[in-house]
Amino acid sequence: MNAGESIPPKPRSEVLRPSKTRLAKLTWWRKIIRVIVRWLSHFLVLIWARVEVSGLENIPSRSPALLVSNHLGDADVIVGFVYAPLNVETVVKIEIYEIPILGWLLHAYGVIWVHRGRPDRRAIRVVLEALEDGRIVAIAPEGRESLSGSLEEGTNGAAYLALKADVPIIPVTFTGSENKRVFQNMKRMQRTEITVRVGKPFRLDPSQDLRKSVQNGTEKIMQTLARQLPPKYRGVYEYEDLGEK
Repeated sequence: MNAGESIPPKPRSEVLRPSKTRLAKLTWWRKIIRVIVRWLSHFLVLIWARVEVSGLENIPSRSPALLVSNHLGDADVIVGFVYAPLNVETVVKIEIYEIPILGWLLHAYGVIWVHRGRPDRRAIRVVLEALEDGRIVAIAPEGRESLSGSLEEGTNGAAYLALKADVPIIPVTFTGSENKRVFQNMKRMQRTEITVRVGKPFRLDPSQDLRKSVQNGTEKIMQTLARQLPPKYRGVYEYEDLGEK
């Protein structure tokens, strides 16, 4: 988007397929699918990007956690499939299910389909079930791919889930993965420099007032992501006191 243009409101899913939202069983064939997706993603990254990753040791191998990230473009998901453990469950908008081949592949992988902009209680139950089962769940608290190329205002879903499940939050930030930048470089047959930073886990502070706790939690999540990003990627959180040292 150009400077001065207003950002459209958060999207609302028009495609309704609640029956598709369920927690995938980690059967042997699904693990094979996940390995295949990782190989395919690794192949794409090897051809079209140079990725610098730091902080992978902050992702636990077994204990439950909520992985939150900014979302600049399609490359975020592909890079995530390469480096995330196979027990990470990814929350994906239901609209992608309608895309031939890709929708089938992600459903076979076992993503958690979510209906954006709606009170998707089924998705909430599935995420909580995954966390209770000891898995890691990846979610983008902005609620969509950024239209501005920097952080947009966070939605409350991630904070609510972290508080309800009482699990740590792992902040992950991407830079350089904007669709426009990646696709332009692809046309030029150039690889795109992408950086991924995994921060240290943190927890939200619960209180008797759940609504206030969620609001404060959302602010803490977004400020943590902003703190990990260069200033030009901080978006609406650029002018906040991030308590940097």
